[in-house]
Amino acid sequence: MVQQSLTIPSFLQRDAVRRLGPLLLDPCVAVRETAAGALRNLSVCGGPDVCEDMVRQDILTPLTKLLRECCSGFEVSPGQKNSKSTVEDVANEAVNLLWNLCENSSRAVSVFNKAGLLDVLVLCLERHEQKVELALSAAHCLHTVTEENAELLGSVNVAVLSALEAVLLSTHTDMQHTLLRTLSAGSLWNLKNSIPAGRQAQTLSALVATLSASLQLDAGALIPDLLQAEAVRFAAEANDANDAAEAQGAEEEEQHHHHHHHHQANGGEEEEMEEETEEERMNGGKAMSKDGDISDLLPPGREELREATALLLAQQTSLEVIVNMCCSEDPSDDEWEEASSSDEGEADAVGAGGLQSPLCLSAEVYSALTHHNVPQKVLKKAEFPSPAAVDACQRNASWRSLVKKMHRVQCRALTCLHNMLAAMDTESLGGTAGLQTVAQHLASLVFSSAEVLKEEEFLEAVTSALRSLLQIMASKSIPQCMSPQQLMGVCEAATRCDVVSVRVNALAILGITGSTLAKETSSADTLQMIGTALLSVASKDPNLVVCGEALDALFDVFADGDEAEKAARNIRLLSSLKALQPVFKAKLRKEGRGNYSPEQLCVLDNIKVNLRRFIGYLETLERK
Repeated sequence: MVQQSLTIPSFLQRDAVRRLGPLLLDPCVAVRETAAGALRNLSVCGGPDVCEDMVRQDILTPLTKLLRECCSGFEVSPGQKNSKSTVEDVANEAVNLLWNLCENSSRAVSVFNKAGLLDVLVLCLERHEQKVELALSAAHCLHTVTEENAELLGSVNVAVLSALEAVLLSTHTDMQHTLLRTLSAGSLWNLKNSIPAGRQAQTLSALVATLSASLQLDAGALIPDLLQAEAVRFAAEANDANDAAEAQGAEEEEQHHHHHHHHQANGGEEEEMEEETEEERMNGGKAMSKDGDISDLLPPGREELREATALLLAQQTSLEVIVNMCCSEDPSDDEWEEASSSDEGEADAVGAGGLQSPLCLSAEVYSALTHHNVPQKVLKKAEFPSPAAVDACQRNASWRSLVKKMHRVQCRALTCLHNMLAAMDTESLGGTAGLQTVAQHLASLVFSSAEVLKEEEFLEAVTSALRSLLQIMASKSIPQCMSPQQLMGVCEAATRCDVVSVRVNALAILGITGSTLAKETSSADTLQMIGTALLSVASKDPNLVVCGEALDALFDVFADGDEAEKAARNIRLLSSLKALQPVFKAKLRKEGRGNYSPEQLCVLDNIKVNLRRFIGYLETLERK
C-alpha cells in the first residue's frame, strides 16, 4: 500500500512507524520479516523526509536489536521447515531499511556509528556463500555509510578489512557476485585511510583489479544472452505444463501434479514448496549447483533479469569509484556528482593553465589504473550502448527499464573520462594519436542525432569531456580534427539545448576549436561560420553567463592571424560588437545583482572590460 505515495501521509498520521517498530521483534519470524519489509517500502517510497521522520521516531533502536539478534541466529537456525521466512530473509529486509535510512539521513549515519553497527554489516557480508542477496544489501549499506564518514574510521579493524578483502577474492562468476565485489572495492576505497601501511599496496591492487574486471564485461553481448536464456527457460516450463496436461492415466496424473507445480512456481502460490526444497538442499551441505551459480536461491522466474541488472549496476558503481579515485586528493570534489558539473569557476581554472598543475593522482593509484588498462576500458564504456541489446530490451516489457541503466553507464563513463583527462598524462591515454581518436569519438557522439539534444545528462557529460580534451590538445599543440559538419552540430547544441552548462560547454568548444583553426591556412570560411554562431548566441541568449561565454569565445577565435582578420571583416564583427556592447552592459546592470553569484558577476565584469578592449583592437585593424 505504501508504494502508492499518496497513502504515505495518512499512514504516518496514524503513527505507523511506532506501531511497526515493536513488530520487528515479534516472536514470529514471518511477522518480523513483513514488518521490516513494510518499513523498508515506506523508507523507499517516502523519500528523505520520511526517513528523517523514522529516525526521529527512534526506529533505529528496535532495528539495531533485530539486526544483532539475526546475526547471532545465522548459524543456529537453518530455516524452520514449516516457515518460509528464515533469519537471513529477515536480516535482508532489515539491512535494506538501514541502508535507506543512512542514504537519506545524516542523523541515521551518526546513530549507525554510535551503535557500532559496522560489525553487523560485516557478519551479513560474510554470508555471501550462503545468501548472496543478504550480502549484497550489506555491501550497498556499507558503501553508503563509509562515504566521507570520519567518525567511522576509528571502528574499522582488521576484521572489517579482511571481510571486504575476502569478498574481493571470491571467484564466483555470476553478476550478483560481480556487483558484490565492486561495492566492496568501493567501500575499501572509502576506508583507505584505515588500511595499515603494510597492506595498502596489495589492497589497492586487488581493488583496481576488481573495478577493471567489472568494466571488462561486455553488457552488449551478455544482456541479449540472458534474455535468450530466460525465453528458453520460460518455453521449457510452459512445455512441461502442456505435456503434463495432455497426459492421462494414474501414473500420468501424478506426473501432472509434479510438473504443474513447477510451472506454478513462476506465478506465486506454490513457490513456497519449491523454495523449501532448495533451502533444504543448500542447508544439507550438498554441493552448489554448477559453476557456483546460486541462482536457485533467487525467487523463481526472474533470475536472468536480476543478473542483467546487477551487471549494469556493477559497471556504474565501478565508474563512480574511479571518478572518486581521480580526484581523491581534493575533498571538495569527492562526490562524483560535483566532479561532473562543469561550472564556470572550474572552467576558468582550466583556462588559466590549471591543466599543467601536478597530477592529483598518487603514483600508486596512477600505476594501478594504467596497469589494468582502466583508461581504455572507460573509453569503451563511453560508447553508445549496443543497439542489439537496446532493441532486445525495448521489445520486452519487463526488461525495458534496463535501457535507461545502459545509458547511465555511458554517462558515468564520460564523466570518468572527463576526470581522467584532468588527472592523467597524455601518454596513458594513448599519446597524440590516442587523444585524437578520443576527440573524434566524442565529437561523433555529441552530434549523432537530433534525439541526443534531448538527453540532458548525456550532453552534460559528453560536452564536459570534449571541452577538457580539446583544451588539453590545444595546450599541447596537438592538431584537432573536427569536421565542419561536427562544428555545425556544436553550434546547434550551443543554441538549442535547454541546459545552461551544455550551452556553455558548446561555446567553449567552439572557442577552442576556432582559435586553433585561426593559426591554419585557408580556414576563413569555417571561422566565419563559428563567428556567426557565437555572435548570434551573444546577442540572443537569455542567460548572461552564456552570452559572456560566447563573447569570450569570440575574443579567442578572432584574437590574431590573417584568416581571422579576413573572417572578421566578412561577418562585420566590429559593427556587430559595437551594437551589442550597450545592450550587454545594460543587462548586466539590470539583471546581474539578483540572478547571478558573486563569482559569475566577477567573470561577467571582466568580459565587459575585455569587450571594450577587443573593440579597440578591431578598430586599430580597420585603420591598418
